[in-house]
Amino acid sequence: MRFLACLTFLLIATFTYSQKKPLDHTVYDRWERISENAVSSDGLWIAYVKAVQEGDDEANIVSVDGSKKLTIPRGYNIRFTKDNKYGILMVKPFFAATREAKIKKKKPEEMPKDSLAIVELPSLTLRKIPNVKTYSLPSFAGGPLAYHAHKVADTAKKAAPADSDEGTDLYIDPLSDTLVRKFANISEFKWNPKGKMLVMEGRQSAAVKGSSNAVLIYRTIENKLDTILKGGNEFGNFAIDSNAYQVAFTAERDSSKKSLQKFHKLWYYKNGMDSAVVLTDKNSAGMKLGWTVSENRELRFSGNGSRLFFGTAPIKPAKDTITPDIDKVKLDIWNYKDDYLQTVQLFNLATELKRSYLALYDLNFKKMWQVADDGMRDVIIPETGDGDLFVGTSDTGRRVASQWTGRALRDIYAIDAATGKRTLIKKNSKDFPQLSANGQYISWYDTNTRQYFTWRNNNLVNVSKGIPYKLYDQENDTPDDPPPYGRGRWMKDDKGLLVEDRYDIWKLDPDGKLPPVSITKGMGRKMKADFSPYESRTDGQDPSDILIVNAQEEGNKHMGIYLADLSGNKDLVKLFHGPYLVTPVTKATDAGVYMYTKQTVSQSPDLYVLPGSGSERKITAINPQQSEYNWGTAELVKWTAYDGKPATGMLFKPENFDPSKKYPMICYFYEKSSETLFNYRSPAPTPSALNTIFFVSRGYLVFVPDISYKIGYPGKSGYDYVVSGARAMVKKGFVDSTKMGLQGQSWGGYQIAHIITRTKLFAAAWAGAPVANMTSAYGGIRWESGVNRQFQYEKSQSRIGATLWEKPQLYIENSPLFHLPKVTTPLMIMSNDDDGAVPWYQGIELFTAMRRLGKQVWLLNYNGEKHNLVERKNRKDLSVREQEFFDWLLKGEKPPRWITDGVPATEKL
Repeated sequence: MRFLACLTFLLIATFTYSQKKPLDHTVYDRWERISENAVSSDGLWIAYVKAVQEGDDEANIVSVDGSKKLTIPRGYNIRFTKDNKYGILMVKPFFAATREAKIKKKKPEEMPKDSLAIVELPSLTLRKIPNVKTYSLPSFAGGPLAYHAHKVADTAKKAAPADSDEGTDLYIDPLSDTLVRKFANISEFKWNPKGKMLVMEGRQSAAVKGSSNAVLIYRTIENKLDTILKGGNEFGNFAIDSNAYQVAFTAERDSSKKSLQKFHKLWYYKNGMDSAVVLTDKNSAGMKLGWTVSENRELRFSGNGSRLFFGTAPIKPAKDTITPDIDKVKLDIWNYKDDYLQTVQLFNLATELKRSYLALYDLNFKKMWQVADDGMRDVIIPETGDGDLFVGTSDTGRRVASQWTGRALRDIYAIDAATGKRTLIKKNSKDFPQLSANGQYISWYDTNTRQYFTWRNNNLVNVSKGIPYKLYDQENDTPDDPPPYGRGRWMKDDKGLLVEDRYDIWKLDPDGKLPPVSITKGMGRKMKADFSPYESRTDGQDPSDILIVNAQEEGNKHMGIYLADLSGNKDLVKLFHGPYLVTPVTKATDAGVYMYTKQTVSQSPDLYVLPGSGSERKITAINPQQSEYNWGTAELVKWTAYDGKPATGMLFKPENFDPSKKYPMICYFYEKSSETLFNYRSPAPTPSALNTIFFVSRGYLVFVPDISYKIGYPGKSGYDYVVSGARAMVKKGFVDSTKMGLQGQSWGGYQIAHIITRTKLFAAAWAGAPVANMTSAYGGIRWESGVNRQFQYEKSQSRIGATLWEKPQLYIENSPLFHLPKVTTPLMIMSNDDDGAVPWYQGIELFTAMRRLGKQVWLLNYNGEKHNLVERKNRKDLSVREQEFFDWLLKGEKPPRWITDGVPATEKL
């Protein structure tokens, strides 16, 4: 009987297992992810949003101990107050209601509106407020809460009026009591970080006689409202110092709204003054002749309140309103002396028209000086805005070369923060400088010596020379200088500079007097694991703090999270380490509580919490429906590539994999990907790449090889690794060598187009946005940025490493177009007519050539779409067509009509 019971159980289990469904295109919308999360500063509460791909999301607030939970349907944008007493979030309307309104082409004022939700802790009492546009909390205070309302609907008109220039109601809710303040017709507002003061712009309708716009300040402690300026236009860029003692803003007060030229002024107010006064305008001392205050830069007080940073810009000529548009000539003039190509200039036109240059007003000495100008556009100031040094760079006169180098050489200057004096400290640098947290040191990684340097008081020091290991990417395979591992980051109070080698993290003495200290204690090199800082704080790292460190082993891709002591005196503390991917890690501000998501190829990225004392708790369990479907597994595979080097890749198999069977296999690749071994891959409509888990669920193997490149031979390099890897998988005995396909996008698409000219191994190929002809692509434009493509071939991904006229044979050898007569593999191309990365005519060149040669070839052009599809409806369409294409050629399914007969333009939907 026991034997029969066991047999019955096994049969039931086998039957249940065999009943798992393959994924199909109907599952996408309800697949979930954690789209945002937050932890309270005391570490007792966690908030997260469980989002679906299309539909209504869900916000949750839960206690870390798991005893309490509140679900808020359609919630998003969650924050906890600094005092840990409240959770604040927005609530969207129902997805279906918004969709229906869009279908009916409702006006913006008629669309369903968001609500605000206030959750009291620990009772989880919920209060909702309808018709809210946005909310704001002070950064470092428990409250109060400010929220901005939409216009209220007029019941007689059955619709709300538009949120016009006259502003809408702003409410100040102290949260701790029921006294809510309302301010009418507010358009902009900003909190002091500590919640002591709110500055607002009040707007009045021009139709109301005798009314005027105004700048208001509300003092929360005194519950007092003051008007600090009345009358004017375009108030903005509000700034409040940390102590709520000073306020600054820009305004254009004298001109009418229809003026052809507007001159903004910098206004200033401090406690005790009757009203705001002008600090600087176009006529002030220190302002460059022909310049004025810019409205296009945020204002900022320094930490101690003694400096005010603002923007200036040349006065623009008045717009020509005399010449009729019909008589205006529209012309672009390209000049070889231009700093940037016309395409770059046109792409950046809107930005350039709003360009401003950093200026400083010294409130102690009551004077301004121009920090940046057209000769030195880029200036870095300390995070606090205090300190003795700024650092600036200038590439004036050397910008043309960026067309083929990808970057311009630049001079680095130290700028005296008190006087503005500039000191040249490095000429013709390839490198970008950094400024220490307190503004005492300038640092950079030097590409030529491959070391880190600091500069202070004319003293230049190599601070990394004591590190006995290479600090640059030893596996760099592009024809350019290898980049450093990670990037230097300054500790708080300028106590040290943190840098990385291949495995470990080092603390450097900024004066170079003390030897480098490995704060990871050499564990990275011992474990052959890449240790890198997980946490990046803009105010630098406190030397008494710990640093959250991520580690990923080279051999098996296992990942760990550790705590490193920044003094370098203590050993690493391991939080956890294992066969999964962890991201991101957040620490509660005032408690030793860590929040993160953990995932594997078969485990959704669920949210976990690790209290300072206690064991890990799993907070979420998203995508329970996954258990209904045949999923997949992932493993690292190794072989020897045709260039004789060891190779690594990933092999994905169906959950119900049977090694005695023969499977069709799709090879997907893009440079190196094996570090993503433990990534969860949601079934989702694809923008371009292969949806790995979808095909694996439906009985395919997916092979993802890493590729190492030889400079000058990118096409052959792809062949060496992809084809050798595919044949290595065939040798395992479970791959059908007659049913193998290729899929790739962009650089992967190019390599597929090249590989099929070298081998008949593959039965199907899908190339998205491929380059077919390097000779014509070389001089083309990347329309998403306007830059010329030459740098890509000489210095970057295409890896030729020479100009077209220096080594034309390499451009021809690596261009699929010149070798297409050898192709036997059916090829599907996707080239979209608004692709800003790869000109879509490259796909046309490939298609028309293969068509002339009588090859099987198709081209998909999603009208108006980008390099990777943006619109979800197009992604869904592409996913279906990709399945139909591979099912036809690799599984023997019947091909649809669009493949066999095409779709005439007369039938185009």
